[in-house]
Amino acid sequence: MPQSLPEASISFPMLGDWAINPPSYFTLGPLKIHFYGLIIATAFLLAVLYCSKRAGEFGLTADNVFDVILLGVPLAVICARIYFCAFHWDLFRDDPVSVLYIWQGGLGMYGVLAGAILATVIYCRWKKLSLLAFLDMACFGFLIGQILGRWGNFMNREAFGYETDIFCRMVLTLPSGKSYAVHPTFLYESLWNLVGFIFMHFYSKRHRTYDGQMFLIYLAWYGMGRMFIEGLRTDSLYLWGTSIRVSQLVSFILLIASAAILLYNRCRRRPDPARMFVNRVRALAEGSVETAPAQDAPAENAQPQESGTQDGGPEDKSGGTEEGSDGGQGA
Repeated sequence: MPQSLPEASISFPMLGDWAINPPSYFTLGPLKIHFYGLIIATAFLLAVLYCSKRAGEFGLTADNVFDVILLGVPLAVICARIYFCAFHWDLFRDDPVSVLYIWQGGLGMYGVLAGAILATVIYCRWKKLSLLAFLDMACFGFLIGQILGRWGNFMNREAFGYETDIFCRMVLTLPSGKSYAVHPTFLYESLWNLVGFIFMHFYSKRHRTYDGQMFLIYLAWYGMGRMFIEGLRTDSLYLWGTSIRVSQLVSFILLIASAAILLYNRCRRRPDPARMFVNRVRALAEGSVETAPAQDAPAENAQPQESGTQDGGPEDKSGGTEEGSDGGQGA
């Protein structure tokens, strides 16, 4: 069975007797614009807007989001290409230069995640930010990209599963009249991630108690869904010389590892929410606000311990606070 059927019309029998045949691209003058790329660009924009809107809840700023993107996008593409080529080297062995032809397709989702995380690590070390707090915020962007990005697969008639007769099957009909009823795995993954996004959005508002918690939940949720869905797909990457699906193996490892850490933190470690990066930044900011009025207070109202620091007590304290504040915003 072909791994993609770009000319096929699409129908879902459970929705009635109808079919659609959307084009995979459209032309704008001399430009050929693919819907897959347009959908990915839209998902990227929405992810950036969402993360920049909520950045303050993680002790970060919108500028932090925009800055990391400059490094994250190229690294994500490079790592996604490396991931795909590493497990499909037979396609590139005779023409190694074709590894650079990313416009011909061939990117791996876990490669995208690896590149994005690597960029975040580099940026957080440079700016002295909390890596775990940043990943807590970034995982929402990952989910948005995965929710919408799979609809690019729909437009290309790819990333579907084995033939089936279940009620939610998708039917792909070629111009010749031959048809395939398959698992719409793109839809399964999109809906799975949508449910995860909704749950994590509201959970993070009230129940987030330590940095890294939401990222661990994301890894567990995505890993669990991808592990099962990958088993239905016809276009999986396999570990060299085996029948082991790479994405399925990685998903299983991520699920077990993240679930174990979440369970340990909940039952044994019991993290203190006050130690979260956002709360430390907030406490530092509130401390600088409380120090300012003391500088303007009359001498007779000053505390005894402050009266003995006339050689620079309040001024030194102010300077120390401002320096700490800068470090907090950049830490």
